[in-house]
Amino acid sequence: MYRIGINGMGRIGRAIFRIINLFEDIEVVAINDINPEIANLVYLIKYDSFYGRFKYNIKHDDQHIYFNGNTKIKVFNKNNIGDVDWAAAGCDAVIEASGVHSNLSQLPKMLETGIKKVVVTYSPDEIDKVVLLGANENSYNPETDHIVSSSICDVVAFAPVYKIINEKFGVKAGFLKTLHPWLSYQNLLDGPSYSWNNPGKLYHHYAVGRASTASIIPKPTTAIQAANKVFPDVLEKMRCYSFRIPTPVVGAADITFQLNSKTRINDVLDAINEYERMQRWPIIYLNSEPLVSVDFTGTDYSAVIDNRWIEVINGELLNLTLWYDNEWGYSRRVVDVLRHVLELTPQKVTHEEFTLS
Repeated sequence: MYRIGINGMGRIGRAIFRIINLFEDIEVVAINDINPEIANLVYLIKYDSFYGRFKYNIKHDDQHIYFNGNTKIKVFNKNNIGDVDWAAAGCDAVIEASGVHSNLSQLPKMLETGIKKVVVTYSPDEIDKVVLLGANENSYNPETDHIVSSSICDVVAFAPVYKIINEKFGVKAGFLKTLHPWLSYQNLLDGPSYSWNNPGKLYHHYAVGRASTASIIPKPTTAIQAANKVFPDVLEKMRCYSFRIPTPVVGAADITFQLNSKTRINDVLDAINEYERMQRWPIIYLNSEPLVSVDFTGTDYSAVIDNRWIEVINGELLNLTLWYDNEWGYSRRVVDVLRHVLELTPQKVTHEEFTLS
């Protein structure tokens, strides 16, 4: 049994908490969050507007959460990850899910206290390795890669698809356009928008400050730059931008690839089906039903490829549409990355309500 700490109990931290508790060989023993009210933390774990009620029994006192009758979780209320004695709390590994970049400088010192691995839920430079399951997990070195990143949700969805297409047909050039649900730093009404990654910093892309529920908001995205940490040539080949859309969860991506070799739709389907059969985690799913975004809420898959919108023009221009749950699906990959670096066996342990059949 590996004992895990979670730093930051926002949307991603809480989804990670729920997912970890689906496994029998890892458990959460420590939580740190800037929310000073432990009762409110428990309330937000217990009830979720999109993923439903937490099915396990959960209680608390002034310093602990008691989970499922036999697990005692120490709760801290520190601004900085380095101010928490994770090792003394019994942690083997920590997931840094706060998104606050100033925490990164404190991670190496945590390793000196006995923490074996740290997984970061964004894509900074100050880490040992980006690990994207279904794309580059075989390059992970357990001897040197102790602080790893699980990248960002858009890249978790894009990377395995890019790998399939590039290895099978070769990608000459392309565009990635993402449709991303609103995030908590956006506004309900027009105003300035402040960063969560760098608290107090104002976003200079002013459109992000417009009312999140009223408009589709175009904005830059770092998805291809983040993917370039795994595929060093992708930044030369592809460009990207994003739309913030007025929905709460589930993103989509429209991808256009100019291919090096001539192909047909059936060739693309064969490549996807081959990958599906060989995958070790729930990475790719090929969907043929006439579904909409809400139908993918809670899917474990990194990317659901929509069979309805696969198009090939002149044998060399390929267009794909992906769906992905930017919270649950991404958080499932974070936990799978954690299990991978702890050298635990991949398992498809899910609630049936949280996975496509």
